Amino acid sequence: MAVVTVDFDGTLFQGNSFKVMFEAAQKDFNLKQWAVVGAGVIKAVVSGILKGKNAFRISFFKAFAKSFKGKSETEMDEFFRKLVDIGREDIHQGLVQKIHEHQEQGDEIIVLSGALHPFLKAFTREVNLQVHIISTKLQYDQNGICTGEIGTVINGDEKVKEVKNWVAAESDLVEKTEVWAYADSLSDYPLFQFANHPIVVNPDDAMKKLAEKHNWPIFKSA
Repeated sequence: MAVVTVDFDGTLFQGNSFKVMFEAAQKDFNLKQWAVVGAGVIKAVVSGILKGKNAFRISFFKAFAKSFKGKSETEMDEFFRKLVDIGREDIHQGLVQKIHEHQEQGDEIIVLSGALHPFLKAFTREVNLQVHIISTKLQYDQNGICTGEIGTVINGDEKVKEVKNWVAAESDLVEKTEVWAYADSLSDYPLFQFANHPIVVNPDDAMKKLAEKHNWPIFKSA
């Protein structure tokens, strides 16, 4: 059995989830929600400058999560469905086809991303992908109401940890399980090192140089 992990932002989704979240929020958010997001984004920018891109991502998602406090899971699903509508043209159709080819071979697919879980659920439903999703989760109380908090952001070393845990739980032949990784970012370096088959998608110049250094293949649409 092969386990195929597929990153989201910049990979399966060639757009930017931050951008589409802002676009959807412009239509849906009230002044109170914008005040929460605005304060959080300022904090995110500062964190990004001081601590890097991953710190920005964490602060950004926390800001949006706070603005969702009090919303039901159904309301959240509807909001993130709108994100899919906005970002429809940025779906990497070539990679969607590649995922289907893996599934025809009997491989298990995991969309593995730091993006928020409801977005990935809506996105994979839209492109008709029956896959597992490991991503950053919004937290809900016992009544299904968003608490305004998020779980662990699935990025960097955390991706490797989650894949190891999933394989250990799902496979009786852990030592024989091969892992493929489709991703685009330097933050995915730990995952690329872990995977038996690292595949670089849509690399920027820095990622392209790293791929060439390690002889990692670059995925190109037909």
